[in-house]
Amino acid sequence: MKKNNASLLLVEDDVNLGFVLNDFLNLSGYDTVLAKDGEEGFLKFRDGNFDLCILDVMLPVKDGFTLAEEIRKQNPSIPIIFLTAKTLETDRIKGFKSGGDDYITKPFSTEELSLRIEAILRRSKYNILRNDVPTVFKFGNSSFDYTNHLLKTPTGERRLTKKESEVLRLLCINQDQIVKREIALKNIWGEDDYFMGRSMDVYITKLRKFLLSDAKVSIINIPRTGFKLEVKA
Repeated sequence: MKKNNASLLLVEDDVNLGFVLNDFLNLSGYDTVLAKDGEEGFLKFRDGNFDLCILDVMLPVKDGFTLAEEIRKQNPSIPIIFLTAKTLETDRIKGFKSGGDDYITKPFSTEELSLRIEAILRRSKYNILRNDVPTVFKFGNSSFDYTNHLLKTPTGERRLTKKESEVLRLLCINQDQIVKREIALKNIWGEDDYFMGRSMDVYITKLRKFLLSDAKVSIINIPRTGFKLEVKA
């Protein structure tokens, strides 16, 4: 019997590993669809309705980072977990830049994968069900619609990714107050470590660039503490 209704897209070109993971996830209660390359993965994503994607990085036809970027264009909010044999910091940062929510290095246990999936789905569900937190924010000459991931500035509109939206929402909720790094990391990434911190810095830098046209708004870095969305009257 299914213990939940979550639907997963698994894209893995290693036939044996793909079979094992697909079987494990289905037995764990997830409706799982398996694809063996990046192109097939995108087609199945486009034609399906998924709650989370698990993407191998080194895929034939189209690599996992490229696939993630194409998936994000279709659905900015869907969670993505990368699977890879790479351990270089630059690869992990690239994964997060491509829209990844988590990054698991091979070899890994199926239990670890299961726990990562559960944690991300809980956070996604929590964000959807929270009705006490505003979803539309106005600051300076800009506005942000969290539900639709839409940022409007004096120079136009921009559709944000899920992570960009979550970081900006946290800053907006705490406007003109310091958001501590560890609080942001645990709320958005689920844990506070070096790689997650580097990933958050990337998103803060991107948001600063998006808001450059609004002279009343700035994201201030508080050394060794955190960040603050500062809005001039």
